[in-house]
Amino acid sequence: MPARRTLLALAAALAALLVFAGPAAADLFTPESGGSPNADKIDTLYKITLYISIPILLLVEGTLIYSLVKYKARRGGQAEQIRGNTSLELGWTIGAAVILVILTGVTFAFLNGITKPEESGPEIAGGVQVAAIGQPDPPGGKGMRITVNGQQYLWRYDYPGKESLFSYHEMVVPTDTTVTLDITSSDVVHSWWIPKLGGKADAVPGHTAETWFKISKPGLYGGQCAELCGAGHADMRAVVRAVPPDEFERWAKDQRAEIKAAQDGLASQRKAREAQTGGGG
Repeated sequence: MPARRTLLALAAALAALLVFAGPAAADLFTPESGGSPNADKIDTLYKITLYISIPILLLVEGTLIYSLVKYKARRGGQAEQIRGNTSLELGWTIGAAVILVILTGVTFAFLNGITKPEESGPEIAGGVQVAAIGQPDPPGGKGMRITVNGQQYLWRYDYPGKESLFSYHEMVVPTDTTVTLDITSSDVVHSWWIPKLGGKADAVPGHTAETWFKISKPGLYGGQCAELCGAGHADMRAVVRAVPPDEFERWAKDQRAEIKAAQDGLASQRKAREAQTGGGG
């Protein structure tokens, strides 16, 4: 009896911890959200499916436990012969089909909003008005489309524009701007995953995956490669830094200047080596 009370007390304490965990348990059983409309829609769809599934799980497991207790073997007892119940079998078959149809309908209702990027807001950078996967660039501006390239063990981000603009490890984007990503790999399979900005997208050599996000407030959003890609997999982290549009323009200008300076420096070194080689020959 004391052991039973102890187990009940422990179960009650565990339930209380789960119920009253508050913000510490946020997104513990569901995808993270709050960073991008894409992530919010994925989270909502997941929760709808979860909340529909919980009563079904409780009903099935409750019926199983009830049956195990009620029909367990007893001394002198005789097993009851149950040969089927047509009404019950038809009922759970039709019920399962109805639930499947509902979940399918809800999924397709959310799917368009998850895969199709929203328009950028009024505060935009570089004339960006909208970024739409599979659609032409909008009038008056280019879409903010960034190429994400996975490499053992880092991420490279290439930005659009005539002048070379790229970065490693950290992707800098303007707020209130829809950003679409073309994700690929130059060696093995990786997986781009920033939990608060949306779902995972595999980076596969020779294939381009697409996803999108839009961040409303400045901030840092961390993630990592979600596909085991080698010995350095654990260190292949990713960071998206969202800044106001004017700050993004300043960052892009400074980054282009640094890239050009590095390229000019390498060109000068190459010429110097060629001159030395030619002089020595």
